[in-house]
Amino acid sequence: MTAVGRRRALVRAAFGTAVGAPLGGALTGLLVLAGCTVTTTPGGVPIDTRHSSRGQDSRVLFLVIHYTVADLPLAIKVLTEREVSAHYLLSDEAPPRIYRLVPEERRAWHSGLSAWKGHRLLNASSIGIEIVHPGFRLDADGERIHLPFPQAQIEALVPLVRDIVARHGIRPERILGHGEVSPQHKQDPGPTFPWRLFSELGITPPWPDAARVAAQRQRFDALPTGVPDIPWFQEQLAQHGYAVERTGRFDAQMRNVMINFQMRYRPERHDGAPDAESAAILWVLNNPAAASPGRQPLALPPAFPAATGGPAAATSAAQP
Repeated sequence: MTAVGRRRALVRAAFGTAVGAPLGGALTGLLVLAGCTVTTTPGGVPIDTRHSSRGQDSRVLFLVIHYTVADLPLAIKVLTEREVSAHYLLSDEAPPRIYRLVPEERRAWHSGLSAWKGHRLLNASSIGIEIVHPGFRLDADGERIHLPFPQAQIEALVPLVRDIVARHGIRPERILGHGEVSPQHKQDPGPTFPWRLFSELGITPPWPDAARVAAQRQRFDALPTGVPDIPWFQEQLAQHGYAVERTGRFDAQMRNVMINFQMRYRPERHDGAPDAESAAILWVLNNPAAASPGRQPLALPPAFPAATGGPAAATSAAQP
């Protein structure tokens, strides 16, 4: 038999179809060829899967949490009909429902111009979760009053986050808010999102130790100015992960970054001022103590107090 004949016989034996016949249904499913596993692409191309590379991980590196500043019908309309999307939408129904709007293997358009620790345009490497939540209301003086997240929503969100993180191996420090990765434009999920609870549950990194923060604040209070200078803040914020320009000035872009930093780690006051307490929290985050052995994720407690936050001196839009 000629070489061409042998190849034709091999194809007939493997795929059960005449040589030259259109490739289609005969190439679907799994086949065994010469002791190896063969599958096909959706277009019918045979693929040998006997080898698997050790050097691989998920394309998903980040999880970004948002709120909608819209009710459920409008959020669904915006996230399905316009040039913005998210992988999941968590409703404010009773009980809350989780909608999948974009398959995880596809890119959702949720974080836009974004960056964290040198990674940019995070849509390509992240999963986005939108939470139906109004964000804030305005009081009689036009100040923002940030509203708490219902406990039922958080109880629905926690297992979703844990599931996504486990399947993709997302590092705790890469579970972020939209305002952290896009601080010049966004502030969601805002100062009432229970980041500390997520830390206590072992989902995000350990919360800054209060004793270490207090000790470091005393050191900063002893400075002639009572606070580190602006270049120090900009360097430390960049080390933490923010995309912040080292201008050496307390400018609008630095203030936006400070507001988002404070919303997560000191939500009761998030005016963007570079004060000694914020400096101490930032220093502790950038200089973690040795990890406690055997730190295990906790179960979600049956009840927890809603986070509180005062009016924001906000300069960027808090929209999806």
